Amino acid sequence: MTELRQRVAREPEAPPEDKESESEAKADGETASDSESRVEAATLPPSADDTPEVLNRALSNLSSRWKNWWVRGILTLAMIAFFFIIIYLGPMVLMMIVMCVQIKCFHEIITIGYNVYHSYDLPWFRTLSWYFLLCVNYFFYGETVTDYFFTLVQREEPLRILSKYHRFISFTLYLTGFCMFVLSLVKKHYRLQFYMFGWTHVTLLIVVTQSHLVIHNLFEGMIWFIVPISCVICNDIMAYMFGFFFGRTPLIKLSPKKTWEGFIGGFFATVVFGLLLSYVMSGYRCFVCPVEYNNDTNSFTVDCEPSGLFRLQEYNIPGMIQSIIGWKTVRMYPFQIHSIALSTFASLIGPFGGFFASGFKRAFKIKDFANTIPGHGGIMDRFDCQYLMATFVNVYIASFIRGPNPSKLVQQFLTLRPDQQLHIFNTLKSHLTDKGMLTAATEDK
Repeated sequence: MTELRQRVAREPEAPPEDKESESEAKADGETASDSESRVEAATLPPSADDTPEVLNRALSNLSSRWKNWWVRGILTLAMIAFFFIIIYLGPMVLMMIVMCVQIKCFHEIITIGYNVYHSYDLPWFRTLSWYFLLCVNYFFYGETVTDYFFTLVQREEPLRILSKYHRFISFTLYLTGFCMFVLSLVKKHYRLQFYMFGWTHVTLLIVVTQSHLVIHNLFEGMIWFIVPISCVICNDIMAYMFGFFFGRTPLIKLSPKKTWEGFIGGFFATVVFGLLLSYVMSGYRCFVCPVEYNNDTNSFTVDCEPSGLFRLQEYNIPGMIQSIIGWKTVRMYPFQIHSIALSTFASLIGPFGGFFASGFKRAFKIKDFANTIPGHGGIMDRFDCQYLMATFVNVYIASFIRGPNPSKLVQQFLTLRPDQQLHIFNTLKSHLTDKGMLTAATEDK
């Protein structure tokens, strides 16, 4: 404080114009230093103990460390059981669960913003936040419907019109919300309103965009949805187990409980788990086939002839490893090689999503995003690494797995004018004839 007073005393007095602009800024809203101090001082109410009373009584004789271990373990097993149930119920239920998780994560982060910035009295803003969520979901899910349900969309006149002008409608909806925000600006809340406007849009970018990528991964085949999510879950559990029993060396200051022993142990355990899970799932068509919509039955189907990724192949083992294990070759699915990349990312880079979330919570002095799951915190506390993983999987598929999509090309072809379709047809016929794939006799017929 003494140094601060001396520094203020040495600083020259601000010119009248600066004083005037400063007073105007104060009239319009908080100064930057004021707002920062408010955020620094603002804390959410301490988390209540929401552990079920049955568990509290059963574990009352244990220390807090072991009590937390058992609570986390029991709830983790319950969540894994629930995960198996929704997988059994099929892709439609999975998509609905992803949507529910997205909404809950958005609610948790937006609620933190309201509480930290004391923005309960901002005009329209809670309504506008949810309106923007609706707009962004309409845009992303409308794109998905057009891509994967093209035949259904073309069959129904209202859907065909909505699909044709989808992006314009989406932009119009967003522009309406933008204008509503501008009209809601109040002089004494300018700075705070723009804080929350930015908070809402960053939340939408993190939560909605990533959940949309999760659904895209699901449509590529349930294995691209289940294996990455399971690898993150496995890494989280095994890192906790190794850290709990063997952890001695702190890993990162953002998460003091994370240790190098847990980080390294979780990595090796996750890679082995990813190889084993991929081997088991690659043998079932219901997991490896892309999720498609059957227009005849109006339902999702996952039946196909598995691609080369999911057919056993023989690989030669490097000589150095041969001398250790005594095997010259090994039979495995090519997807298992890709699973090594997925599990490695889940173990080495995925935790940085958790570190990011830890830094976020420390910045606003909160322990968890919410108290939804006893011993685990909020839904966002469980999915902070999953969203980062979903983006990686989507980029990985686009870069190394998926080629041009014939069905999308056909969809675009059918939307062209007849003369454009005829031009493309003649061009393609000439190209196939030159390649020898289309003989002159076939062409004459």
